[in-house]
Order: sequence, then structure tokens, then C-alpha cells
Amino acid sequence: MDELVERVDGQDRVLGVVSRRQAIREGWLHRVASTVCRDERGRILVHRRSEQVSRFPGVYEVVVGGAVGVGESYEQAAMRELAEELGIRVLPRFLFTFINRSGLSPHWLGVHEAVVPDAVVPDPDEVAWHGWLTEPELQSALLEWRFTPDSHEAFSRYLAFRTAQS
Repeated sequence: MDELVERVDGQDRVLGVVSRRQAIREGWLHRVASTVCRDERGRILVHRRSEQVSRFPGVYEVVVGGAVGVGESYEQAAMRELAEELGIRVLPRFLFTFINRSGLSPHWLGVHEAVVPDAVVPDPDEVAWHGWLTEPELQSALLEWRFTPDSHEAFSRYLAFRTAQS
């Protein structure tokens, strides 16, 4: 069953409810929530998507996330995705949104950050492998491994956001 999402405009205002499949096919803006997960030592969680997922199977990802459901906030969706994909209940910190045009279709991407326990238990239907990388290790991996388009765009904006905050 295809999930329902809110179609939104260039100002992130709701236009109506559509299926996510239709939003992607038609190139309609909709919302996606993502979270950069760090451990207590500052390392970043990286994972490889399962071969069974419909979008980007077997590809690495820097963020954990998914579509924002109808009536859901970015934060609620981010928290739900962390529970579904990593089996953890944490409140991610909302950082910013932007229109991401680098994925399957354009979408508003809400970027969050969360400090999560080292011992996450990913859903094997979603995650084939996971590991913790330092920022320099991740910078190298982004050049060598095949990552989702969202990962590159979200992580570069995340680093720029953190630099601007310090």
C-alpha cells in the first residue's frame, strides 16, 4: 500500500493529500524528514539500505528518514522513522528545511540531529549494515561509496549549518 503525503507548495504550505508514489511520479513537492544521528563521541551513524527497499536499494545513507505523513510534523516524522528504522525512541532536534531537488523527485527535506545510543538495533528490512564514522572518515566515504543523493545534499548543508552556528 502506498503511503499518503501532503502535497505542498514552494513555501511548504499544504495543497492537498496525494499518494507518495504519485507525488514522485508527477514531481510534486511533498515533505520528507531526516535525521543525522551522532553518538556521545560525535561519530555519525552511516547505514546501507536493504536490497529489499523500493528506493535506492543497497545504497549508503548518512541520514535516517522518510516521508512525513498526513497531519504529521517534521519532528514527529523524524521521531517515528528513528523508532521504525533503528528501534530507538529519542527526540531529534529540528535544524532546518530546504527544497531538495537531488533525489527521485523534488521535496522539502526537514533536517534534524539526534544523539543516539551506540547500540542501535536497525530493522533488517530497512538496514543491511550500519557503522559509526568520524567526520573525516565520512568525508572519505562520501567520495568512495555510493550514497543516496539526499545524503550528499543534506550532509553538506548540515555541516554548513553547524559551522554557521559556531
